[in-house]
Amino acid sequence: MNYFCLFALLLPSTAALAAPPLVAVDVGHGGKDAGAISARGRSEFDFNRDFAGRLADTLRQRRLGVREVNFDGNIGSLAARPQAAAGSDFFIAIHHDSIGEQWLRDWEWEGRPQRYTEVKRGYGIFVSANNPDLPTSLRCASTIGAMMRRAGFVPTPWHGRKHQPADADNGVWYYDNLVVLYRTTLPAVLFEAGVIKHRDEELELRDPVRQARMADAVTTGIAACLYVSSAADEEPAGSPAVDPEK
Repeated sequence: MNYFCLFALLLPSTAALAAPPLVAVDVGHGGKDAGAISARGRSEFDFNRDFAGRLADTLRQRRLGVREVNFDGNIGSLAARPQAAAGSDFFIAIHHDSIGEQWLRDWEWEGRPQRYTEVKRGYGIFVSANNPDLPTSLRCASTIGAMMRRAGFVPTPWHGRKHQPADADNGVWYYDNLVVLYRTTLPAVLFEAGVIKHRDEELELRDPVRQARMADAVTTGIAACLYVSSAADEEPAGSPAVDPEK
């Protein structure tokens, strides 16, 4: 089911008249830093770029603006990513997850030694308490997580070992020192689509149909959050709140 239409029906007419939100989509890693290596030897950057492209297409189909950040992999510093996103309404960094060495096992794939895990899988979303617009960051992260769960995706509880929960039920955790989340003027989240060291999930993350379903869920969450935020900003003081039950 597509939940974007449901949210659109709940929005005040003023939101429809405003310019569409501009979403900066950042491809994690790149250049000399390929990120994690999957259970079958593929770089995280390749996974990130594939899903970021799918997400950017879906956002455009929903008539949201998109600013592509690091799609060519040539941004050298972490601080340069938020700078490249300046002027956007929201920043989302796309990543795929790994796990500590102690949880990895050896195997061979196509004649080459690789490493994999069986103990961690699922998505995760990070926010920084040091972000200048933490309320919007949290609202968008929770909305994205809720839409992911409605679409059948399951968050990993693994991050609870190291991070404080922001909204654990929806897979949202605090990671305060992430440069892309706090050295910015924008509400921002880092989205871990899944664990590429998990052999089964790695294959799932490369499935185009599943990618499209995930991109739809993330886009729905972003649109719902940003359009509602925009409508709230434009609502005159003292105006009654929108009641979704009416």
